[in-house]
Amino acid sequence: MKVESIRAFIPCKDYEISKAFYTEIGFIAEALTDHLTLLKNGNTTAFLQRFYDEALAQNFMLQVCVSDIVQAHKLCSGSIHKQKISDISSETWGKVFYLWGPSGELLHITQLS
Repeated sequence: MKVESIRAFIPCKDYEISKAFYTEIGFIAEALTDHLTLLKNGNTTAFLQRFYDEALAQNFMLQVCVSDIVQAHKLCSGSIHKQKISDISSETWGKVFYLWGPSGELLHITQLS
């Protein structure tokens, strides 16, 4: 089996707010059905689904690798729909900040070394 991509299905408590959040942080939202939106940024895609389970959302994490962590932090800081954002920290493997989305999902925004 040769895997070409893996796409996550992101749960959302409020579908419209989640679409607005992901658009604010640089994704293009393309409605596929009334319950599924394709999120695109460059060659990266994920699905936003009109589905919410609190336990799933509170434990849902994505690593989003970026080329410029400072620019990404500035963009994400401006989101009015985020729950919380951390400062940028340096790790042995690169830099990271954490961004909590409107449904409680956690995005690890990462610039690898």
